[in-house]
Amino acid sequence: MLDPEGMTTHRKIANPGAARALMKRVSVLAALCIVIAGCSRAGGPAGERDQDWPVYGGHPGGDRYSPLRQITASNVGSLKVAWRVDHEGTGESQTHPLIVGPSLYTYTPDHKVLALDAATGERRWQFDSGLVGTGPARGLTWWSDGKTSRLFASVMNYLFALDPATGKPLPGFGVAGAVDLREGLRGDPRSHYVALTSPGVIYGDLLIVGFRTNETLPAPPGDIRAYDVQTGELRWTFHTLPAAGEAGAETWPNDARATSGAANNWAGMVVDEQRGIVYVPTGSAVPDFIGIDRKGDNLFANSLLALDAATGKRLWHFQLVHHDIWDRDPPSPPVLLAVTREGKRIDAVAQTTKQGFVFVFDRVTGEPLFPIEEVTYPASALPGEVASPTQPRPVLPEPIARQHLTEAMLTTRTPAAHAAAVARFRELRSEGQFVPLAVGRATVVFPGFDGGAEWGGAAVDPNAGVLYVNANDVAWTGELAMNVPVTGVAAALYQAQCAACHGVDRKGSPPAFPALEELDIRASATEVATVIREGRGRMPPFAALGADAIDRLQAYLLTGADTPLALPAPAAAALNDQEPSREPMTATLRNANPPGKYRFTGYRKFLDADGYPAVEPPWGTLNAIDLNTGRYLWKVPLGEYPELAAQGMKDTGSENYGGPVVTAGNLVFIGATVFDRKLRAFDARTGELLWQYELPYAGTATPATYSVAGKQYLVISTSNARWPGWTK
Repeated sequence: MLDPEGMTTHRKIANPGAARALMKRVSVLAALCIVIAGCSRAGGPAGERDQDWPVYGGHPGGDRYSPLRQITASNVGSLKVAWRVDHEGTGESQTHPLIVGPSLYTYTPDHKVLALDAATGERRWQFDSGLVGTGPARGLTWWSDGKTSRLFASVMNYLFALDPATGKPLPGFGVAGAVDLREGLRGDPRSHYVALTSPGVIYGDLLIVGFRTNETLPAPPGDIRAYDVQTGELRWTFHTLPAAGEAGAETWPNDARATSGAANNWAGMVVDEQRGIVYVPTGSAVPDFIGIDRKGDNLFANSLLALDAATGKRLWHFQLVHHDIWDRDPPSPPVLLAVTREGKRIDAVAQTTKQGFVFVFDRVTGEPLFPIEEVTYPASALPGEVASPTQPRPVLPEPIARQHLTEAMLTTRTPAAHAAAVARFRELRSEGQFVPLAVGRATVVFPGFDGGAEWGGAAVDPNAGVLYVNANDVAWTGELAMNVPVTGVAAALYQAQCAACHGVDRKGSPPAFPALEELDIRASATEVATVIREGRGRMPPFAALGADAIDRLQAYLLTGADTPLALPAPAAAALNDQEPSREPMTATLRNANPPGKYRFTGYRKFLDADGYPAVEPPWGTLNAIDLNTGRYLWKVPLGEYPELAAQGMKDTGSENYGGPVVTAGNLVFIGATVFDRKLRAFDARTGELLWQYELPYAGTATPATYSVAGKQYLVISTSNARWPGWTK
């Protein structure tokens, strides 16, 4: 429940004062914008015009491709820092900036919007909504009709229309320049957690958006919605969780839209402007790992949707995972490209997945361009769970990450590490992809919960039909357990809302899911309550619990103090009378009731005793796949651990987030690596590493490239939120 940023460390700390000082030091994250420019304008072809980067992903089709060729294999080694901007505040910076003309638009880690001079980094303006922004903010949306322009920025549940010249909200949009994305979903809007992680897309005068929401009940249905760019009026809605009588409702229990939730687009989407089609990958339904109360395939969760961008009408869909009970929702927007088959050009859409598959479809018809098999997988042994008997798997391309962990694949980094990995492995179930989780014995999830592919997505060379995608290639484990009877309000709240990430034992899986043991020496009551209420990093806010529940939960985490679930009626009444500003105790008790008989026990990486992946490298890769043939052009390790490299164990690959961009100069640029904090340039044709630059923090964002006044720049946002080097 608490985010890794500044709330945990692997070390045991005996001195609370020293611990508090350490927390303050590491939780003040600097998000930096590093721009690296070519040495001289002479490097570019004569007459080459300046190029903007006006859309998340570079273009409406999300190809992350630039026609710029000033920076090439022959001069990439001469790149130098042009400017750098340091942002104050905590949080992970995942922002993929927009560049339009001379201006660059980006977020700070706490969701303030900045306009900078794209050539110098000088600040033009800053917009502060007054809201506390937490969690990923991956980009903004630009709209222009050639006469006027608008910049759309989201801060938590509010979508703002800003004047690009001044940063001020435009009063004719929504209410005072903003639309509340909680409105119109289900029930009381104030009860929903909704945030626009990835920016919306533009089609004509429509802004089409999804949202991020809770991964446990309660969560609202994940509607896709289109708003008028001028007024903020809702123009159309597509129900990813169908209402009774709508297509797909037969794949859910009766009236599921009233009780279930999610199936939301958090990863972003892309648009075929010529055909008027928006392509929307959807997330899993809640709860992520237990589908007893949502029997059926659960359309349109875990699907790639092709919708009429003008009306929201469904044109075609493909469900990537049936009845997902592994949190295997697509993590990134698809990409649009053209491929050649038997001398004929076919417009295609490609979707990468956490399980390491790349699905490729005809953009118009939805027909697969490589065969897709429905592979049979085991049934669930969990009483009441009905797993899908089959799951789709493309014949080509081959997966970008390994699929089945065997004992022969365990680490040999040291004899001790190998022996420990073998001993642990023999306690696990490891039967490959899509094996239902079990009660009482952990199951290997490989690739892990963070991919395969992650939110950074893929880049494509539209001329060659080649896709470039980075992947994680480490194992995690997952396990189910029966809900343990508890006697306290806060203990029940923790079990229902927190244990899935932080574990019943509070050990978490650092640094992604921090341990909450000994939290009292690392954080104050105010700090813990604030994180619960407002969220931080990948953790959503839990304000809907109510003030009383939040106070009780933070006290439980810090001191173990709790209140009996069954308070005598006079005591409950007295408490409510004494604290009229707080949510009544009855609501606290309601929120404390854990749903169902079973729970997910928490995310666990399969690591050796020293904290390194317990499988043989590579632990992260960068891949180039020719989608004309489905064959790999090359695969190389991406990233390394500096301390292992110093011992001679180089090019292991590492955990990586954020994606690549590719240029007409035959270069692939990518940061992404958590441990070595480097920005790299690879030869797009061969995979040869041509250049690398050590960033001040990890570049867990996708870079962008553009040109101003004839000079090409490369920009990336960085932060130390996912860098666990300080814990070693």
